[in-house]
Amino acid sequence: MIEVSSRLEGKTFVLYELELKMKPMGYVISGNWDYDHGYFDYKIDDDDGYRFLRVPFRAVDGQLDAGGATVQLQKPFLLAHQYQDDVDDEGKIGNLSASFNQFQEPKNPDAEFPENYIGLGKALIHDLEKKLLDQS
Repeated sequence: MIEVSSRLEGKTFVLYELELKMKPMGYVISGNWDYDHGYFDYKIDDDDGYRFLRVPFRAVDGQLDAGGATVQLQKPFLLAHQYQDDVDDEGKIGNLSASFNQFQEPKNPDAEFPENYIGLGKALIHDLEKKLLDQS
């Protein structure tokens, strides 16, 4: 994980309006959200794992599953996960068990980021700052 400095940190937005601005730029709300916090993810690469720019947020007024929630953005970071190369013995399971254990653990949940992706992540944050902070 590599933290990226940003003027977005600490800024508050109505979640719905924030999503309307970020979605056309390629950001999606991650499936890893709770009632009081979540993440916007931008997929940078998915070769041999995946690399994301992640913009975390937390609810400051309301709950994320209710309309009108206001959120505060936290420090963005770059996140890499590298997939397993092979299926282990635990992967050889029946249909019933497979329905409950369908997700493979990453080989390296904090895989390294190539330098060019770090630069790309910083550029993406700069573009996001311009979109969210420099426009009325």
